[in-house]
Amino acid sequence: MPSYRELLQQTKSEIDEIDASSARSLEGAVWIDVREADEWQEGHLPGAVHIPRGFLESRVEGVAPDKATPVVLYCASAARSAFAAKSLEELGYQHVHSLAGGFTDWKRNGLEITMPRTLSPEKRTRYSRHLLIPEIGEEGQLKLLDSRILLIGAGGLGSPASLYLAAAGVGTLGIIDADIVDETNLQRQIAHSLDTLGTPKVDSAKRRIEGLNPDVDVVTYRERLTSENIDRILDDGWDLIVDGADNFPTRYLVNDASVWRGIPVVHGSIYRFEGQVTVFEPHEGPCYRCLFPEPPPPELAPSCAEGGVLGVLPGIVGSLQTNEAIKLVAEIGEPIVGRLLLFDALATEFNEVKIERRADCPVCGDQPTITEYIDYVEFCAR
Repeated sequence: MPSYRELLQQTKSEIDEIDASSARSLEGAVWIDVREADEWQEGHLPGAVHIPRGFLESRVEGVAPDKATPVVLYCASAARSAFAAKSLEELGYQHVHSLAGGFTDWKRNGLEITMPRTLSPEKRTRYSRHLLIPEIGEEGQLKLLDSRILLIGAGGLGSPASLYLAAAGVGTLGIIDADIVDETNLQRQIAHSLDTLGTPKVDSAKRRIEGLNPDVDVVTYRERLTSENIDRILDDGWDLIVDGADNFPTRYLVNDASVWRGIPVVHGSIYRFEGQVTVFEPHEGPCYRCLFPEPPPPELAPSCAEGGVLGVLPGIVGSLQTNEAIKLVAEIGEPIVGRLLLFDALATEFNEVKIERRADCPVCGDQPTITEYIDYVEFCAR
């Protein structure tokens, strides 16, 4: 039975060890740090991906799906990385290298290292379920905590979106809404309660969010969004807009501003048993006017107050909007840009419609004809 030292020597003779100079000259290589989390937090190689040794086999395909891609593995002293290299070769990876001397020699030789920004112990506990997901992890959670998301409306869609974004750890949430809480809201607007009847929705939502997660900074705008205040509000520096507007004029106003300022919009709308969700990413896909160049006449746009809405529907649609917002902020997955997701609550059925960017779009097209804000006649509030 060989000793550990003998087994290590044998493994090193069977894999390719590479020095720092040669490793740095590899083009297109994926660098993987197989040390533990506490070691990673003490510094790592620039551009490296952290996959602890115990998770390497199950997670490596997420960072190196092509087994012909060069892979450089490193640990503290090139022991764990040697065994890891052997394991990846057995999985079919064709160009696997273990960094000779590991992180210790790299640092001793004065080569560049990255000192990561890390979560506090309290935040690691709160967001522990996110940290377990490879696609999010600590880096993704830090992106969420640094992000600034503006919510248009604190009603049916804004309520679930605000709560789930707050729970996810979005650092700053802005909320625009001019309404106050009334009893008809409580059937679906879960950010509000009997205790906040008669109070401004922005204040009610802020109170609920702060009770859920004190990490979140809530910025409120108790006003109706218009052409006169939209630039002032957007000047506060928002990374993303979650549009839960209940009327067409606001949707067009948000769309036009987002295109001109390059701010992605996660759009949602609801009516009775039907919901829609999509992402409008300026210059990467269509905008709202590519789908609806002009608002319909008021008589063809019944409100939820007139036609009703299933109470749970805003929760479903608002949660889908939140999912897209998290993906965009954390830079993971595939946002539904150019795809309109349709949900039928009666049939419990999803359908998808492709949306193309229109060259003749009046705002994002090749020759825009709308270059300043338009205040359309207001429709009935939903």
